[in-house]
Amino acid sequence: MSGKLYGVGLGPGDPALMTVRAVEVIAEADVVAYHSARHGRSIARSIAAGHLRADHIEEPLVYPVTTETTDHPGGYRGAMEEFYTEAAARLAAHLDAGRTVAVLAEGDPLFYGSYMHMHKRLADRYDTEVVPGVTSVSAAAARLGTPLAEGEEVLTILPGTLPEEELTARLASTDAAVVMKLGRTFPKVRRALAGSGRLAEARYVERATMSGERVAELADVDAQSVPYFAVAVLPSQVDAEPPARESGEVVVVGTGPAGPLWLTPETRGALAAADDLVGYTTYLDRVPERPGQLRHGSDNRVEAERAEFALRLAGRGRRVAVVSGGDPGVFAMATAVLEAASRPPYLDVPVRVLPGVTAANAAAARAGAPLGHDYATLSLSDRLKPWEVIAERLRAAASADLVLALYNPGSRSRTWQVGKARDVLLEFRAPGTPVVVARDVGGPDERVRIVRLGELDPAEVDMRTILLVGSSQTRVVRRGDGEEIVWTPRRYPEA
Repeated sequence: MSGKLYGVGLGPGDPALMTVRAVEVIAEADVVAYHSARHGRSIARSIAAGHLRADHIEEPLVYPVTTETTDHPGGYRGAMEEFYTEAAARLAAHLDAGRTVAVLAEGDPLFYGSYMHMHKRLADRYDTEVVPGVTSVSAAAARLGTPLAEGEEVLTILPGTLPEEELTARLASTDAAVVMKLGRTFPKVRRALAGSGRLAEARYVERATMSGERVAELADVDAQSVPYFAVAVLPSQVDAEPPARESGEVVVVGTGPAGPLWLTPETRGALAAADDLVGYTTYLDRVPERPGQLRHGSDNRVEAERAEFALRLAGRGRRVAVVSGGDPGVFAMATAVLEAASRPPYLDVPVRVLPGVTAANAAAARAGAPLGHDYATLSLSDRLKPWEVIAERLRAAASADLVLALYNPGSRSRTWQVGKARDVLLEFRAPGTPVVVARDVGGPDERVRIVRLGELDPAEVDMRTILLVGSSQTRVVRRGDGEEIVWTPRRYPEA
């Protein structure tokens, strides 16, 4: 009979943190295997040393390469794949001989550990058990003595080997985080923490529970002193003291056309970092609630008042996020905030604008690619400009054969604009011109239809609808599944 394979988690370093089951498995094993670099020293073996017997068969699995270069024809990845295959074959020989094999792993065997490479190659052929262990993440939180994540907070675990931009985006958008695999990656990780605005709250834990353990504020750590076995921690923010800052700011945030799926990492980070959220109540409802954060909702028709309110809060040192649907610079709150910020007494209040997915782009993606060539964006609302101006611009854009994205086409108090706009466009466009009628894109009541311009019914259009009117080149194709898609060629025919 074949032997049994065990993946044994040893915990973060202190032998006292090994589980009872881990000790039992090592005692029962015939073969004890462990990974090491070419110098031969194995951290996993040192943790378990007190439980090894003289009659244990030890199987060191020595990496052919760690951080240095290699002349292997497959490069680093090729060298490691070959090593894991050979190591698995060595363990398989013991298992085939009926021996029980315990593969030691620091922390947890299936958490960024080398054991998993043995597991993937052997677990389908042999009886296998994985013994979980205390991770370095849990050990670091314990040494810091602070909650890692609380309530509905999101904890993100990141390898420091990720590209800097990816690290920055993920750190900006999460509540709590741990970045592992520091060492040579530490300068990049530090820059990512600074770029995400999280450096001041970041903590550093080195060799948690092991000899030489160190805990510090990450911003104070010398990069030259950081080993691989160190982590950066952004702990829970539930009871955290707000960071000291000299002045407040206003960040105008675009949430996209619907809920959290449409947020960018940058806007998630800005929303999470705000002391106050200001916005139209419908848009505020899209943003998850956070402990200690104040929300100031108002009606959709008080943009100027909302902008001044946000600037006054920032003037008192508050970090304010003004929440806007879609992109804040497209018929939305960015203009109102910047207009107010351009006058005394708000000239010295910092203001930033963060983009979001526009309603036009969201609707276009649902329908295909109607905005694939030149297009114009117009609002049909005559609340801020006369209808005569709107009609003139419709004629100009239509005569130029531009695809049109028509915002604010109708509401309960404005019921005639769509019909008028259709009639104007029919002066320049064929009745068969495709029109995308998109309502509540990304929301629970989403409905996207492709109709013809001559058949456009104003009754099916409301304030939550956007219209995309094709040019003379826009095409509609019925796919094999029966669905229609609409697209505008990128190449325009020569005159």
